[in-house]
Amino acid sequence: MSRYVILLSGILFTWSVYGQNNNYVKENYTKVDTTIRMRDGIRLYTVIYIPKDNSQSYPILLQRTPYSVYPYGSNNYPPSIMPNGLMQEKYIYVKQDVRGRHMSEGINEEVTPYIPKKSSDKDVDESSDAFDTIEWLLKFLENDNGRVGLWGISYPGFYATAALPGAHPAIKAVSPQAPVTDEFIGDDVNHNGAFFLLDNFRFMSAYDRPRNGPVQFYKVPLFSAPYKDAYQFFLEMKTTKATNSAKYFNKKSKYWNEYMEHDTYDEYWRARNIRRHLSNITIPTLVVGGWFDAEDLFGALRTYEAIEKQSPKNKNFLVMGPWDHGGWGAESWTGFGTHEFGNNVNRFYDDSLQAAFFNYYLKDKGQFNVSEATMFETGTNRWRNFDQWPPADAKPLAYYLRENNKISITKNQGTIRFSEYISDPAKPVPYTNGIFASRNDEYMVEDQRFAATRTDVLVFQSDTLTGDLTIAGPIIADLFVSITGTDADFVVKLIDVLPVNEPGGSNTKEGFVMANMQRLVRAEVIRGKFRNNPSIPIPFVPGKITEVKFTLNDVLHTFKKGHRIMVQIQSSWFPLVDRNPQKFIRIPEANESDYQKATIRIYHDATHPSSIVLPIIR
Repeated sequence: MSRYVILLSGILFTWSVYGQNNNYVKENYTKVDTTIRMRDGIRLYTVIYIPKDNSQSYPILLQRTPYSVYPYGSNNYPPSIMPNGLMQEKYIYVKQDVRGRHMSEGINEEVTPYIPKKSSDKDVDESSDAFDTIEWLLKFLENDNGRVGLWGISYPGFYATAALPGAHPAIKAVSPQAPVTDEFIGDDVNHNGAFFLLDNFRFMSAYDRPRNGPVQFYKVPLFSAPYKDAYQFFLEMKTTKATNSAKYFNKKSKYWNEYMEHDTYDEYWRARNIRRHLSNITIPTLVVGGWFDAEDLFGALRTYEAIEKQSPKNKNFLVMGPWDHGGWGAESWTGFGTHEFGNNVNRFYDDSLQAAFFNYYLKDKGQFNVSEATMFETGTNRWRNFDQWPPADAKPLAYYLRENNKISITKNQGTIRFSEYISDPAKPVPYTNGIFASRNDEYMVEDQRFAATRTDVLVFQSDTLTGDLTIAGPIIADLFVSITGTDADFVVKLIDVLPVNEPGGSNTKEGFVMANMQRLVRAEVIRGKFRNNPSIPIPFVPGKITEVKFTLNDVLHTFKKGHRIMVQIQSSWFPLVDRNPQKFIRIPEANESDYQKATIRIYHDATHPSSIVLPIIR
């Protein structure tokens, strides 16, 4: 589910609860539409679903969203209102349009910065809005039990996280799920300073529509750009700057203007990094993410990590499953891409993790005796439990790039050895194999043979593995490079090469030949000028050997006996990531003439041992 689809989900997507009839909510809940006044006078539109059975008290489960609390009106009921596994439990479910979105008053900010020290009622943020909302609810409701839980996926996941610092004392459980967390370092907008063009162009053209006060639906689009082939469309656009031309955003989008203006990790982005405020948290948290999440994989992993480091005594749980963005909300999840999991992994999540978490901390019902990290291992397709994440016994093992397109755990001993390619912005490496208008979510597990045949992609692979090899945790790419220009992007991909005798063999699954498939395990990009500091771009000296070292997001994956490990390296990933002119320049200001070819060398000798470092466990 892409960020763009999540935008529509507030209107179209409802949770599919097993065996539930479409009138269940209307038959069992009373709906109240109201507005709640915040401390600065702004009113936020809020919908409350109260169980009709008033023989007991109920906890409050709150979701704050920028994607609409539709359907509006006290007589209009959706078919379902809560995640799978929780509906039959009965909660007081509250959903709220956040400040400046849909029917709420005020001005919306991109990932609203948290204000630690509030000097007046004019100092408001998502924490204070959640606080004021809960304070009002506790006074208004008659049959609540005084406990509140918050949850949300993607942007609503950020709002759940944002309620943790300065939290209302009634909050007893929070579940940030695929939360937007740090949009310059690793979430929706940029990864290590590389701008994710495709997703954001599509998303913001719909999301940042103008409004003159509260409105149920945003009817006036910023512009119309119908296209079927995103690669060709953005290639013909020529520059990143052209996105703000009269034909497209035309400087009418508040958020797009901010993206173009803030192309380094400056105070704009640092203020929006909620991670640095997750200290002294005492509220049990259940952080949820998907290994195949193309948007906020970073957010889930790094939110859990931030709480662990800054609030080490907190009851902090992490769940990572074989999902794309929000896939755990589907009724069934038995496979993704060419992966087949053998059963519906969502049933286990719904019943044993999410529902059990909220029931225990909000209702004192049942037990929540789960490990700190409940992680799905790809390759073997099984759930595993860990006392911490990454596992304490994970040991780094470097696989060094070698001559003849090999990788090995031993270094080259020679001097000045390298592999090279020419990176041409006019012919960028596509991120996926095929013609797509929106992002192909399955690119994160896609067969990379389409890229391996290109002359601008370097390929290194191991010998056939003689036993299973399991990796658990973040991956380090450590490259020694030289370029003929003054800037370049580096994309590093870790790949599982399936053997000829892989189950399924020469058979096909949905058109994919499984034998010899180069199935992507993890990939990441860095904009080279941010290799030392995301806040201070530094040009490359043409021809000078320079180290570029960065982290790829965590995995839990087993390369099985008979498989091989492959690494691919390239300098474009288009149009997922905008093209680097390969010239040290503010890319949002670059002209077509600034884009130039560059010869990229990746060194692999005794002095410059380029490698990929894998976290190995038993």
